[in-house]
Amino acid sequence: MSAAADWNAQTIAEFRANHGRVGGQFEGAPLLLLHTIGARTGASRVNPMMYLPDGDRYLVFASKAGSDHNPDWYHNLLAHPDVRIEVGDEVLDVHATELTGAERDEKYARQAELYPGFADYEKKTERVIPVVALTPAAG
Repeated sequence: MSAAADWNAQTIAEFRANHGRVGGQFEGAPLLLLHTIGARTGASRVNPMMYLPDGDRYLVFASKAGSDHNPDWYHNLLAHPDVRIEVGDEVLDVHATELTGAERDEKYARQAELYPGFADYEKKTERVIPVVALTPAAG
């Protein structure tokens, strides 16, 4: 198992054991578990990530810590936008929609204001970091 996969596994276990709360770099931050289907492999994946509450939506940011490449989960969402998330003890079916233009810029700026690391990520890369809205499915 890679170091990143091991870290994800530990974070997921801590999240589930503590009703959505974890320590370390995510302590006190809103965290969710995003379940995706691999775009090429069809394999199930789970990624812990910070989110920004936005009405009934959960906004996630494909920052990959400022890498020049989008994270795999972002490509998976484009291929399979109907996914599941875990927030606290709740499991929700959601639909992913990428935000664009002024709405994207406004939401990213808000996240960077609340969590300055996101401003640093933006400075480290030339790509526009995608912002994805996860909207609970009706019913």
